[in-house]
Amino acid sequence: MSEDEFDLLDELYFVQSYDYLKGELGWEDGLLLSTLQQLLKMEYIKCLINPDQELHGDIDLTEAGKEYYFLATKKGLLAHNTL
Repeated sequence: MSEDEFDLLDELYFVQSYDYLKGELGWEDGLLLSTLQQLLKMEYIKCLINPDQELHGDIDLTEAGKEYYFLATKKGLLAHNTL
């Protein structure tokens, strides 16, 4: 897990919006979206349409990632806490 992935997971113990993550981390959109995409690919996070509705299937965050919410999965939390 990269340092960026670790830092991003650190923010996802609770459901967070894209705007919240951008504000907290201060990252450019490209870095934030690509890191979210990588964590999603590893099944370390889940993507939500709203705070209560998970999005399933093949998700391309570069297109609409700024509209979603994110949350660490159990797998992601275990990986985050074992480093």
